[in-house]
Amino acid sequence: MAITGRVGLLALLGAVVVGFAVPSTSGVVLVTAVIVIAVLADLALAGSVRALRFTRAGARSARLGDTAEVGLIIENPGRARVRGVLRDAWPPSAGAVDRHTIDIPGHGRQTVTTGLTPTRRGDRKADRVTVRAYGPLGLAARQGSHEVPWTLRVLPPFHSRRHLPSRLARLRELDGRLATLARGQGTEFDSLRTYVVGDDVRSIDWRATARASDVMIRTWRPERDRHLMIVLDTGRTSAGRVGDIPRLDATMDAALLLAALAARAGDRVDFIAYDRKVRAGVQGSSAADLLPSLVNSMAPLEPELVESDARGIVAEVLRRSRRRSLVVLLTGLDPDPVQQSLMPVLSALTSRHLVLVASVTDPRVAEMAQARGDAEAVYDAAAAARTLQEREHIAALLQRRGVEVVDATPNDLAPALADKYLALKAAGRL
Repeated sequence: MAITGRVGLLALLGAVVVGFAVPSTSGVVLVTAVIVIAVLADLALAGSVRALRFTRAGARSARLGDTAEVGLIIENPGRARVRGVLRDAWPPSAGAVDRHTIDIPGHGRQTVTTGLTPTRRGDRKADRVTVRAYGPLGLAARQGSHEVPWTLRVLPPFHSRRHLPSRLARLRELDGRLATLARGQGTEFDSLRTYVVGDDVRSIDWRATARASDVMIRTWRPERDRHLMIVLDTGRTSAGRVGDIPRLDATMDAALLLAALAARAGDRVDFIAYDRKVRAGVQGSSAADLLPSLVNSMAPLEPELVESDARGIVAEVLRRSRRRSLVVLLTGLDPDPVQQSLMPVLSALTSRHLVLVASVTDPRVAEMAQARGDAEAVYDAAAAARTLQEREHIAALLQRRGVEVVDATPNDLAPALADKYLALKAAGRL
């Protein structure tokens, strides 16, 4: 039960009546009784909220930052009219517009739509639906709550997809499907054609030339059906924020662009998220199903505040990848975790696979390294410069062990990683 502000106004009016008309105890009792009877009568005439039936329909998933709509169908099986307010409660991070006015006749139904603009990835579950049904006088209301389950999965936003058309154009150049052929690149024989000025003479096929009346050259195409294993580190270092987003979100975005590009290039892509155990995985998906599978598996991931087990990561990769693969490890370049955990087990991975380590660097550190002006700024610049030197040292150590390294800011990591993949493909290193 709930009472409205009209009861207060009615009580104020009753006080005026008692003060001027019947200033006595009996007057107070009479006015109070009238107000109580009016409230009880209004409550009795209000529609029942317990008997209401609810059904949900609408969006099951949405990208972070987009707006989704979830409908709520309310059925009133009783004869009394249900008029009032409904609150469809969601977690604050769901960004729900959750208050609705309802007016449902007896044996009728009404549909209300809740708009959701999520501010965090993951599964956002609906809480209770609370209905407050007012009586005809608007003095009192019946109130009740119902459990109406629904889950909205908030997917990674994939901002880097804007870089995909330009990288696909470069991929088509490598593949020889544009007029501007990238001659001499790739390692798989494609076809023979007539020599034209500017072709690489090393591509001349002398046997075919002897059989033909013109000089013939071989054309090549980048390798296809290669295997990529994308490993997303969800350990402690992925929890740090760079700018407005966690490092984990920036590496997810880079992984999605790389996976989309590799799938279009005809390569097979598998994915695992790991810290001390496998948090998510995608294996054996077709090119058409790869991106939906990846975004669904990444959506509920959150950083774990534990040190990642590099030995476990290597063992899991070796178990899943029997043939030579490009292993892309999205992790940090912090000196202690790399030197103490990753370096001792790296040789087991590089002996069988081509390894690429991609990391997010904080642009603020580079800005601090250039700062001057006062003593505090100079100390900050010295600390930032030392941090940058340590990252460069770690990158150099990895490269000496045959590991490719991409270290870029959150906005640049995804295109830089895609460019590195295309360069490796063009050089025939996959």
